[in-house]
Amino acid sequence: MANYPRYALYYAPAPGSALDRFGAEMLGYDAHRGSDLPFSNGLPTDWREVTQDPRKYGFHATLKAPITLAEGKAEAGLVEACKAFADTPRQIPVIEPIIDSISGFIAMIPAKPSAELQQLAADVTRDFDSFRAPLTPQDRARRNPERLTPRQVEHLDRWGYPYVMEEFRFHMTLTGRLEAERRDIVVPMLRERFSRVRLATLAIDRLALFRQDDAASRFHIIAHWPLRSP
Repeated sequence: MANYPRYALYYAPAPGSALDRFGAEMLGYDAHRGSDLPFSNGLPTDWREVTQDPRKYGFHATLKAPITLAEGKAEAGLVEACKAFADTPRQIPVIEPIIDSISGFIAMIPAKPSAELQQLAADVTRDFDSFRAPLTPQDRARRNPERLTPRQVEHLDRWGYPYVMEEFRFHMTLTGRLEAERRDIVVPMLRERFSRVRLATLAIDRLALFRQDDAASRFHIIAHWPLRSP
């Protein structure tokens, strides 16, 4: 069983930005404040159930999946490492965000691949791995390695998470898994709502440190930093 607290390194929109408000209102949860929000008007009556899974994590894109800190590591040291990472000049990825389905759920994803975004995710995976406690056998089993590709199993055993490096896919989840018929209805609805944000491009220019206090808690943002461009 996982130990707590757990930490994750995510991209999250700047607090109060149009994208931040969109995601928080769709999920009914503001990860910056760690508080519930009322849903927007006009959503399906079962929207709370539809968004139950992503609400636990808040509106985000995974860069380093949730970890328990390794022996000898502390939150203060992780915060300092995040500050140093954010202050290191790097090419800032810019994507064209769209709403689409991915692996059965609906998310905001890039319209096309971005080498800069893949590099950013790889850098976060590598640079913060020393903070990660090894997976327990129980944690590994929960990833269902029998359902993963051989390469994904390699990543799971090396990095503690199967969807890293060339397997990384940037996504900001808005629903749980839905049947195809339901996705055909929900995708157009979310696309229409997302169009109101008027976001033609999005710079992935922030790093947020999320914390989950215990198994019953949602993740919340404890600190965030803008990334420094060259």
